[in-house]
Amino acid sequence: MKELAEIWSELLGLPPDEIPHDVGFLRLGGDSVLAVRMSALVRKRLGVALALSDVRVETTLGELAELVKRRASGEPAARALPITVTPRPDSHAEFPLLPLQQGYFVGQQDGWELSYDSAHYYLDYALIGVDGDEAADALADAIERLAAHQPTLRARVTSDGRQHVLPADAPAAVPQIRVYDLREADAEEIAAVLRDVRQEMSTSGPDPTRGPGLDVRLTLLPGDEGRLHLGLSLLTFDGWSSSVLSRDLLTFVADWNAALPPLEIHFGDYVTSLADLPATEAWQADRDWWWSRLDTLPAPPALPLAADPQEVRPVTMGNREHRWSAESWAALRQQCTRRGVTPSTAMLTAFGVVLARWAGHRRMLLNSLQLNRLPLHPDVQRVVGAFAATMLLPLDLDPKATFAELATAVQATSGEHAAHNLITGVEIGRELARRRGSWRPVGPVVFQSVLGVDAAMGGRPPEDAGPLGRVIAADYFHQLRTPQVAIEVRCFELGSAMVAVFSLVEELFDPDRVAAAFAEFVALVDGLADGSGWDRVPGLPGAADPGSADGLRLGLLPEPAVRHREGPPSDNLEQAVADVFEELLEVPVLDRGADFFGLGGDSLLAVRAVVRLAKEVGMSVPVREFLADSTVAGVALAVRSRLGDQR
Repeated sequence: MKELAEIWSELLGLPPDEIPHDVGFLRLGGDSVLAVRMSALVRKRLGVALALSDVRVETTLGELAELVKRRASGEPAARALPITVTPRPDSHAEFPLLPLQQGYFVGQQDGWELSYDSAHYYLDYALIGVDGDEAADALADAIERLAAHQPTLRARVTSDGRQHVLPADAPAAVPQIRVYDLREADAEEIAAVLRDVRQEMSTSGPDPTRGPGLDVRLTLLPGDEGRLHLGLSLLTFDGWSSSVLSRDLLTFVADWNAALPPLEIHFGDYVTSLADLPATEAWQADRDWWWSRLDTLPAPPALPLAADPQEVRPVTMGNREHRWSAESWAALRQQCTRRGVTPSTAMLTAFGVVLARWAGHRRMLLNSLQLNRLPLHPDVQRVVGAFAATMLLPLDLDPKATFAELATAVQATSGEHAAHNLITGVEIGRELARRRGSWRPVGPVVFQSVLGVDAAMGGRPPEDAGPLGRVIAADYFHQLRTPQVAIEVRCFELGSAMVAVFSLVEELFDPDRVAAAFAEFVALVDGLADGSGWDRVPGLPGAADPGSADGLRLGLLPEPAVRHREGPPSDNLEQAVADVFEELLEVPVLDRGADFFGLGGDSLLAVRAVVRLAKEVGMSVPVREFLADSTVAGVALAVRSRLGDQR
């Protein structure tokens, strides 16, 4: 019990002898992210592996002690995963993309509506006290040491959708920094250069299919100031990894002699070990749980649209942003603790209420981004990689409930669905799309919260960056490009403050309605922080589900009618397409109306089919056209249209 109390003390900032044994982790200030960190610390310090479903935010210290005692005595976890992560014999061998990586990869091939040629996140922030003569060399040295410590910085993705890590001494393996020395420039030149750098790095991000997945640049400014620019490919790094990367990088920059504890495993080792996951009882139970519920899942919120997503070619996503002061953020956390919900749940519920009012109905399907780092090894939390996964989350908001009651119900629903996280949202979405006969994204509205990540990582990121001076994280600029997403809310901490951002495809929505929705969201959260909003009934629409569509609405968009006469392939071209289907899917393909996805294909295999077809017939079909009509006859027709043959 003493060791567990010390872990809680470290995570919650409470004296260990003042932590009651019968009060839940959440009531003491914990949250779901800290619960993941707690599980990792229990494994590291006590040698006891806990399943994610074992550690709930409502768990008391006494309950946790009893659970640890049972696990230490050999009692198996209810969802024990008999998987061991060990270093691979060949650390440079190829390994598969995880499901969300596959989605980003296909998006970069223009496979989806709302695609980008690079799925990435761009960020720059201010530096003061920069040593202009030493900063560039210190940053370059830090990147080289970081690439040795975290091999994912040297990751590449092949044209057919696999990944590998280059040797450290391979040409261009390590990201190279670029420096803009503007120490003698005037204000006009500085503004122009910063504008151009931001435009370039926002719209043309790092792409591990062609080079490093990380782009690092440094601008030196007058008065010993500067800006650090970071472009991170979503194919390579998730949100947790970007925080790990930033912390490790600043540690190396601050001290030429700094050394981090070595990692026993790396991302490729973890991904390779997951090949055994589908054979486990836990994975099969999760699949059965999700599959039994797919036919009852609601549609996405039917938000009115200004354009069909199929016709839009976005360049970047627009942002609407609000920052809550340290006092407001502290007040919100206290209110959440009193009500027994996490701050992330409160923000998710507020987002759900706003969406319901905007869409005109109360039942909706959201997409939530999850950390998804299975506790298979003590080093998993310290490794950089694209671990993240989506989770489909249905909301059914009671129009008679107070906000507190809605939040409690949302937390229960979210916890129940997160407990079946071995099947990712991408995999569930594929099956849901197949059942619905849809090729459009099933979860284009996203919620993402990393509130609590700083505490889970042991504290705030370092501000001292040696020759780079001091980091002013509050002075930042950022842009996001995420395929298949129409709109998402992102919530994160910024020092002692909290920030929420609506990132959206501007071309899809009426700007006045977006502004109104964001204002509603901010007002709701303000009411939660001051305590006035919890006992109010928010005023939700009477309709549970969307009615008949009046104009274009998300989730109610028309699907293309695909009709082909059945029968055997009608000519050599259709036979060539059928042969490629057979080769990749390992099933007989005898009908020209056979659908690639109905036969068991997925979006990554579709990209491979496109590559294979180009070799066989001498013509490349755009991935989007393949996905729009993925039958043998439809793909053959797309090839003919490219050849100028409309037969």
